[in-house]
Amino acid sequence: MVLLGEASHGTAEFYRARAAITRHLVEQHGFTIVAVEADWPDAAAVDAHVRHRPAAADAEPPFQRFPTWMWRNTEVAAFVAWMRRHNATVAQPARRVGFHGLDLYNMGGSIAAVLEYLDRVDPEAARIARERYGCLTPWQNEPATYGRAVLRGGLAKCEDAVVAQLRELLQRRLDYAAGDGESFLDAAQNARLVAAAERYYRVMYYGGAASWNLRDTHMSETLGHLLEARGPQARAVVWAHNSHIGDARFTDMGQSREELNIGQLCRQAYGEKAALIGFGTHAGTVAAASDWDGDMEIKRVRPSHRDSYKRLCHDSGVPRFLLDLHGDQALRARLLEPRLERFIGVIYRPETELGSHYATASLPQQFDAWLWFDETSAVTPLGAEHAKPGAPETWPFGL
Repeated sequence: MVLLGEASHGTAEFYRARAAITRHLVEQHGFTIVAVEADWPDAAAVDAHVRHRPAAADAEPPFQRFPTWMWRNTEVAAFVAWMRRHNATVAQPARRVGFHGLDLYNMGGSIAAVLEYLDRVDPEAARIARERYGCLTPWQNEPATYGRAVLRGGLAKCEDAVVAQLRELLQRRLDYAAGDGESFLDAAQNARLVAAAERYYRVMYYGGAASWNLRDTHMSETLGHLLEARGPQARAVVWAHNSHIGDARFTDMGQSREELNIGQLCRQAYGEKAALIGFGTHAGTVAAASDWDGDMEIKRVRPSHRDSYKRLCHDSGVPRFLLDLHGDQALRARLLEPRLERFIGVIYRPETELGSHYATASLPQQFDAWLWFDETSAVTPLGAEHAKPGAPETWPFGL
């Protein structure tokens, strides 16, 4: 597997570079899984489109919730269009490249997907599932409020019910998968997401590393389920933030906050079969918000801090390059001493950048390779002005 990072969730060059690398891995090395830091049900709508499968009944356009620009942008749309064109040339459906979400935020969409599947294959099981998921129904559109209710003791935990639903679905694996293995995989992963999301929103209000670790463990396990479903020759590309891709053991995350991440878990599980590639930039613009659920803004990225790896890259005077941090031992030794590293997510606050967006890391231990763009620009959000005339109803980003 090749895990491709990004130093922010709103930089066009990072998306375009990941798309170019992924195209090469698909065309030249037989990769068939693209797994991204996005929710499973949203990505499933894109997956149906790119693999020429029927769209789910009453499916809504994906990625309608904050931060919409993270996946609803012209850079992703161009890559999705390429995936659909590529898959049209692949005769065997099992060899077509899939687009899958690893994250766990869209609990409501996952509940709906499980029920829709069971309504088709087992109406009695669907009735039972509705009862089990009933305790989550008031919270599925704003699941963070579920955690507050549990913390106040005002709501009985739903864990037993959602875990029972997942267990029962998996126990009937052979019967259900005989009808349509792809549909069963989708339903099973949605059931896993509901169970994981219930735990995530329950623990997030206690603070500490528990909620972060639960989320990244879920994403790592989802990747494992995808690899298992595709068979022993499966190869996956992962798109996620540097904070998820770079091995947490060699950053403040693991050393000070006891946090783990996908990169660490993949290295521990797959060894050198996993390649971790980080991305960085010195300055430019980025699409980000000032607060959670806030409006997207095009913000100016401050020049990198003088004590950071990014300033070291900038001072080289080379605008774009790739560093082999795994094979070049001399380079690895020179960069081993920890320095500051900047992390910009969907929130960017330049006025507090040093305190809110920098952490200490050892770059050659964190990543196997490092891709550098000295100056970068913001992604272009996908709005009505970018809709394609006459696009079919299956077009995943249709407005």
